Amino acid sequence: MRKRVITGTIASSMASFYPTMNTSSIPSIRIALVGNGRTGAVILASRDIKFVETACNLYIYQESKTPLPSRAKLVSKPTSTRLNIATTKLLEGSTTECEVGRAMKTSTLCSDLIKQEIRDACKDLVLSNDQLRLVMQKLTDEINKGLSKETHDDAIVKCFTTYVQDLPNGTEKGNFLALDLGGTNFRVLLITLDRQNFDMKSKIYAIPQSLMLGTGTQLFDHIAQCLALFVKDLNLQNEVLPLGFTFSFPLTQHGLTEGHLVRWTKGFNCSGVIGEDVVALLEDAISRRKVKIDVCAILNDTTGTLMSCAWKNRNCRIGLIVGTGSNACYVEKTKNVQCAIPGNYSTSKSDMLINTEWGAFGEQDVLDFVITEFDRAIDENSINPNKQLFEKMISGMYMGELTRLVLEKLVNAGFLFGGKCPNDLRKRGKFFTKYVSEIENDPKGRYTNCREVLAELGMRNVSDQDCENVRYVCSVVSRRAAHLVSAGIAALLNKIGENNVTVGIDGSVYRFHPHFHDLMTVKINELQKYKFDLMLSEDGSGRGAALVAAVASQRR
Repeated sequence: MRKRVITGTIASSMASFYPTMNTSSIPSIRIALVGNGRTGAVILASRDIKFVETACNLYIYQESKTPLPSRAKLVSKPTSTRLNIATTKLLEGSTTECEVGRAMKTSTLCSDLIKQEIRDACKDLVLSNDQLRLVMQKLTDEINKGLSKETHDDAIVKCFTTYVQDLPNGTEKGNFLALDLGGTNFRVLLITLDRQNFDMKSKIYAIPQSLMLGTGTQLFDHIAQCLALFVKDLNLQNEVLPLGFTFSFPLTQHGLTEGHLVRWTKGFNCSGVIGEDVVALLEDAISRRKVKIDVCAILNDTTGTLMSCAWKNRNCRIGLIVGTGSNACYVEKTKNVQCAIPGNYSTSKSDMLINTEWGAFGEQDVLDFVITEFDRAIDENSINPNKQLFEKMISGMYMGELTRLVLEKLVNAGFLFGGKCPNDLRKRGKFFTKYVSEIENDPKGRYTNCREVLAELGMRNVSDQDCENVRYVCSVVSRRAAHLVSAGIAALLNKIGENNVTVGIDGSVYRFHPHFHDLMTVKINELQKYKFDLMLSEDGSGRGAALVAAVASQRR
């Protein structure tokens, strides 16, 4: 039988109930209800404490080696190595109707005790501003290491040079292509710009698994063929079209139009590509199709996010992704970028866009002061242990699983669902990140979404108290994510050192979580002094890529 624990340190009150007990040697006494926990309660009357059994049996947990009082009977041996717990059942006889009535009136006491236990269990997920400022300081140190030629190779936050030195200014006009490659499908887009107006046409093409596992030549020939068909369908085959290439795989960039693949991910394993310049491979394939396409830039989605936002807002200086993964880029002074390859950028231009790759922040134990037991469990069971720790604490890929681990611990302790854990809640990956947003989207005091989610997991007829506590766990996990992202953005704002900077943001967590924007706005204001705006950036991997091509082609 599982135990639902309601706890409070009540050793001092026990003295009157068990006069022979030496309370000075008892650090705490825990009270537990076995069953659904809805009707049992504890009555406190001045210095006296009474134990009431209604629909549940009442237990005491004793956290010491003090001999049990003679009026209690030991019914099971200690079950915890952390605590010397002896489980006892009180033999006080039947309760009177008056006592039961008094117990029901004090049911809120039990709820409050459970709430406090849950908050205690989650306390390491609640970060103070002092902790967040330390995160800012350490992130800033790592960014500076990434920018420095002497320390770049050993830096955790690599701060890769994008070689993008110009942002959109609203004068861009013409037709521009974008190629967005990052999964089993890829997109081709045509964007027509006319100052602040734009028109977009796009098409999605599949990549058969045979090509994902074939040769690089086969893959890029397929992409070039689709580009040729797309251009022909739009009757633009006679026009030279600038193209921005969003390539969402690990890349070492040596120039605006030169990027070498570090490794394949996402199920790709094409031969002859790792270590090669993917822009050159694409250009060779395009030339074999005799299509008039000029590859002007290669970029990742974070750069595209900033560019897409900057086209609408001239003050955009930071691009942020908070979705399945997390990353940020920002505008740095060119003089501070020591790792850029000479000759591949203009020293006369004051700014350079830097891709921080901040998801790797936390490696080499620099974030141990905020990493919890739940984070360690996530990391140990991931495909890349000890890597991307900051990303694992904030991104959508891990938020649902992090929440599940907390809920499972609380159920095992007896604080949720009467200690009864649905099978799906014990399975890794079964608590989806979208559940967090759905549960937090319920109006205060209502639990429609929460009950639907719990029903999907096999829990029905749950109490309002359980729903409230589940929502609290979701809010703690998502709030920590928002606050860690806020610390990162605050560090970048301090580094830029200007007022009225706009942060362009994209990603499913930011888009769909009901409170993420507000949580970030409040916390960033608390952590730094500069004025700023947060702006949803539309289609960074598509429109942003075309804008990079537009800027690059018109600045040549």
